Amino acid sequence: MRKLIILSLFMGLIQSLTAQSLKAIKYADGAQELNGLVTSNAGKNLPGVLILPAWMGIDDEAKAAALQLEKEGYVVFVADIYGKGNIPTDFGSAAKIATQFKTDYQLYQKRISLALAQLKAAGAQSSKIAVIGYCFGGTGALETARAGFDVAGVVSIHGGLGKASERSNVPIKTKVLVENPAEDKGVTKEIYDQLVQEMKDGKADWQIITYANCGHTFTNPTSQEYNEVMAKRAWNHTLLFLSEVLK
Repeated sequence: MRKLIILSLFMGLIQSLTAQSLKAIKYADGAQELNGLVTSNAGKNLPGVLILPAWMGIDDEAKAAALQLEKEGYVVFVADIYGKGNIPTDFGSAAKIATQFKTDYQLYQKRISLALAQLKAAGAQSSKIAVIGYCFGGTGALETARAGFDVAGVVSIHGGLGKASERSNVPIKTKVLVENPAEDKGVTKEIYDQLVQEMKDGKADWQIITYANCGHTFTNPTSQEYNEVMAKRAWNHTLLFLSEVLK
């Protein structure tokens, strides 16, 4: 019952606030139209945060995070990775398109770079930018670090942590925070250990926080795996990290 109440309040609040506080932004990757969202404090020369959404595309969790981060003094851009006409309608189609981007990681990195450009165009301070991502977007946060993009930090929130075995480990110049649910079935010990080795090989400033009794989408109030206590802890860890790297 408590989860149902939280879900109802969460969705009602986001629907009410989104119309007031998030502005739609059209941009493009060649012929592919992309549609992101930016907070209402755009143009105020503030530190910036790029949000990479989960595998269903821009969702309520990404919008809620943007609105909360705006209150913390950040200008925020929510990226559209898939583009117009490609938004999944169910988990099956989401898995298919997310897998395509994970496989073609260079395209994923390009879409992230285009979103970063939109964040800067919205007035974010170019020297004070961080990226956070949920699920598929958490993979994107790590791809931001792997690509060597000029950002101060990245946060992967219940993200996919692995990469193809043929890809070499590279220097990681940005700070990395991984928020990993202990019961995430997609993160095996092998994948976890490989990420740790990747961070070591890259001489990164990194940390992994593991949250007990949590399944994959533990931060999302609309998920059956939502863990209210751990979600709040993870959000506080995100805010602490952003404060360190951006302020």
